[in-house]
Amino acid sequence: MTIHVVKSGESLWQIANLYQLPIVTIMEVNGLPSANTIIPGLALYIPNVPVIQNRAYMVKAGDTIWQLANRYNTTIEAIIQANPGLNPAALYVGQILMIPTAMRPQIETLGFVIPYSQESVLTVIRSLANLLTYVAVVSYSFTDEGYAYVLLDDTEVVRESNQLGVTPLLMIRNFTAEDFDAELAGNVFANPVYRRNLIDSLMRFVNEKGYGGVSLDIEFIPPARRQNFNTFLQELKAALGSLILHVNVHAKSEDLPTNRIVGAYDYQQIGAIADIVAIMTIDYGYPGGPPDPVAPLWWMNEVVQYATSLIDSRKLQIAFPLYGYDWRVSDNNTTALSVNGAQDQAIAANTVIAYNQPAASPWYRYWDGTEEHIVWFEDSRSYQAKYNVVDLYQLLGVTYWQLNLPAPQNWAYLHDHYTVTKI
Repeated sequence: MTIHVVKSGESLWQIANLYQLPIVTIMEVNGLPSANTIIPGLALYIPNVPVIQNRAYMVKAGDTIWQLANRYNTTIEAIIQANPGLNPAALYVGQILMIPTAMRPQIETLGFVIPYSQESVLTVIRSLANLLTYVAVVSYSFTDEGYAYVLLDDTEVVRESNQLGVTPLLMIRNFTAEDFDAELAGNVFANPVYRRNLIDSLMRFVNEKGYGGVSLDIEFIPPARRQNFNTFLQELKAALGSLILHVNVHAKSEDLPTNRIVGAYDYQQIGAIADIVAIMTIDYGYPGGPPDPVAPLWWMNEVVQYATSLIDSRKLQIAFPLYGYDWRVSDNNTTALSVNGAQDQAIAANTVIAYNQPAASPWYRYWDGTEEHIVWFEDSRSYQAKYNVVDLYQLLGVTYWQLNLPAPQNWAYLHDHYTVTKI
């Protein structure tokens, strides 16, 4: 695997010649708008499927170098060579080793789709079907009495996802008008009758439409309703039986029971009940706030370390953004744009892309007249770093918000380095 960071004065022709690849291949994989213009700092993913890749491993109690060599179908000598200075007789818990292996890591992936246009969503799902375990269809909300209802027609998306071998999950949110409604969630979860209404109506849609389970995105639940939410999850899982209960939760690195955003999420209890817990490791930099990375690596590591202390790592997914944010510096007015859109904008502005190493995130500055803008987004380097977190902590996988946002480098990297499992 190679990521080529463009230097000043380089041309795409020179880079294609260096790697003996057609220019059109590099353009397609990286979503480049033109072969004529590239800019310094642009990270280009050079596609190849590695025979051997170095996989990060965190030593656990009882591990030996011999066991690790057997587990990864490699040799003790290869591990020692990949880790200069390693004393194979003195491994310690928490030590991070690089393991050269031909074994590809396995991963369960979930992509969110909002079917404003079913045909456009289906086009994306068809193109990514081999790289998706699940698709969560964002089409449902619920009433004050807990009755689930359809916001957007999902019929064809569910039908074709099943045909393509991608398990569809019914995604329900406490979303009304233009935002999440904390009072709606709190009132429904506090009332046993309303909880039962929500569960029964969800199960009717799941069975009628052919869904493989439910994905919950219930945000800003009042902290006082924390135990009520746990009770709802227990009741919903009992109704689902063998179908999937997938629960999305906001990211945190400590328990904050009174916090209005994360207080209602009891990680340990949710992890015990749900089949999959997806932590929203996105929007660290958020619209209206100061310019910051959308999903900085140091923060993701903090969140994952905390989460894995409470939840089985093989139940955990973390979220990858397929987008970036453009902040107008004078007032922090923020515009969202796809990863590919952020890259195209940098090229059009003829700026230089910088890379923040602790955050493992690219960013750039440009001017619109007299207005300074700062853009944080993702590229092949940042995705590689995030996938390494998944492998290091042996997580179940990744969620992507959302599939209509082009990020071709992400999909190329996933294709070349991981085996996406199906259920």
